[in-house]
Amino acid sequence: MPRQGGSRKRAEVTGGTARRTYSVTARGGGAPSATRNIKGRFAVGRIFLVVLLVAAGLKLVQIQGFEAEALSAKAEQQRTTTIDIPAQRGSIVDRNGAELAFSVETRMLWANLRLMRKTWDDFAKQNPESGENYTTRVAEIAAFIAEKLPGKTTEKEMLERFHRDASFTYLVDGVEPSIADEIKNEFPEIGYEKRAKREYPGSELAANIVGFANWRTEDPDVSKHNIHGLIGLENLRDNDLAGTPGQQIVDTAQGNDNVVIPGTERDLQAAIPGSDLQLTIDSDLQYDLQSKLSDYVAKSRAQGGSAVVLDAKTGEVYALANDKTFDPNDSTTFEPELTNNTAVTTPYEPGSVNKIIAATAAIDSGIAEPDSVRQVPGSIKIADHTVRDAWEHGTQPFTTTGIFAKSSNVGTLMLSEEVGPDKYMDLLRKFGLGQRTGIGLPGESSGYVPPRSQWSGTTFGNLPIGQGLSMTVVQMASMYQAIANGGVRVEPRVVDAKITPDGDRVPEPAPKSTRVVSEQTANTVKDMLRAVTQHEGGNQNGTAPAAALEGYQISGKTGTGQQVDPQTGAYSNNLYNITFAGILPADNPRFVVGIRLDAPDTTIEEGSSAAPLFHDIASYLAQRYELPLSDQPSPVVTLVQ
Repeated sequence: MPRQGGSRKRAEVTGGTARRTYSVTARGGGAPSATRNIKGRFAVGRIFLVVLLVAAGLKLVQIQGFEAEALSAKAEQQRTTTIDIPAQRGSIVDRNGAELAFSVETRMLWANLRLMRKTWDDFAKQNPESGENYTTRVAEIAAFIAEKLPGKTTEKEMLERFHRDASFTYLVDGVEPSIADEIKNEFPEIGYEKRAKREYPGSELAANIVGFANWRTEDPDVSKHNIHGLIGLENLRDNDLAGTPGQQIVDTAQGNDNVVIPGTERDLQAAIPGSDLQLTIDSDLQYDLQSKLSDYVAKSRAQGGSAVVLDAKTGEVYALANDKTFDPNDSTTFEPELTNNTAVTTPYEPGSVNKIIAATAAIDSGIAEPDSVRQVPGSIKIADHTVRDAWEHGTQPFTTTGIFAKSSNVGTLMLSEEVGPDKYMDLLRKFGLGQRTGIGLPGESSGYVPPRSQWSGTTFGNLPIGQGLSMTVVQMASMYQAIANGGVRVEPRVVDAKITPDGDRVPEPAPKSTRVVSEQTANTVKDMLRAVTQHEGGNQNGTAPAAALEGYQISGKTGTGQQVDPQTGAYSNNLYNITFAGILPADNPRFVVGIRLDAPDTTIEEGSSAAPLFHDIASYLAQRYELPLSDQPSPVVTLVQ
């Protein structure tokens, strides 16, 4: 008997099949409790789903509403690249506006090889009957480019580039924009970069001053986007000339090589052009000076030479030349010996041209007048060193003018000893020796003057006659500019102004000027040096009658400085620096010319003096600038009584 209130199970078999039946009797409220459990589980599940959906919605709102821009930018960065747009480089022009260097816009053709291969391989698979594939397509492109760019490339070169094992390649540089557009329109697979090419229309004209600029590297596949100066003013004033590159965005294909997808270029920021530089150089005079100097160096069999023409009042450089130069349009000429601007970088011992300091010191100190006389022997002993004149003579009565017109070493040292080393050293500094001139060209040397504290007994036997110290051609001319300008030395300069992209002219800072001596002293020395070109015969001849120019008074000074023999380390008896510095016209100075010949053959007429070269340069200056004739010839003065 079952227990009351209990439950029982019973198995029934129907038709041979066992069937389990349940007899359930409620007890203690069991059924409602199970129902509540089931409902609870459903409720928790619904809450979980709601929370999940809310969280997903919030995340979606965050992404789409608050992070969309940042995420979009990040995605954009993953498929775009920012590249520079080259800025137009400023031109370099002479004082009259003639261009010495300028840039022209060009194009560099390129091809996305990976994209081309995929495109044309897919086309060949889909259109096998066409016969077109990557090989036939690039053959067509190569032939077209070679036809459009004769002299720049060949069909063979193009095919080699198209079949390189690479995903990207540059094709041809220096393409005219119109031709590049024609190629790109014909073949959309070909793209190009905007570039610029630096042109130097005068070739070697003023090359040592202007210098050279380029973007190219040894690897033709390395892309650079702005031209930069490498030597000369192009390098020194690169910040003014270069401008500021712009920026461009391009889409890049998937992968690590970031190859550009053609037609996706978008400008972000325009490039800002560079400023022009206007020089003090006169390109016509520069050409004439370079030609005359090179010819004279060849005739004198010299190892080299330099020359400079300064404005006597302002110190502006009208021309500056070296016999060795280079062609900025031809990289095969870029040898250090040719690109070196020796007129400012290479000091030398000048010889007697340096006697202008002793002459100035003697007049300024009041120890001599132009016509005062001294008994000058053929030699003089300074400490343990004996100095002689260049020609044999006994004791002779030289005027002060005669001492310098005939370039007497002995007379110069006699006057210098009366002046004293301290006064002499002070004038050395005021004339600018031992310090850079501030001309504004790279690599300028300061030359050398031994410190006063290191002078030995023989030092003062060398310096007044131009040995034991060194200077550049520009420094030498600058000394004479001070005398021509009434005793005021003005720093020479080669850049006159900067012209901004807006056309505004910004002059260079005013050059520094130094009062060397009084105007009266300077004029007296200048007039004394007219006798250097005097040609009266015998003892009344100066050292440079060949420098005289008919119709004009000329002041100047010759120099013959011994060079150090590199093999012995002592002064050579056959290697000399032959120099000349002159003022034209002496009665109303307009120009100063400085010349140096490096080790000419002094056994021939051209090698023994630079005076004839000065004459030729002065003749051109007088004609080109229509200089008024002097009111009267230089007066004939007594040199030796």
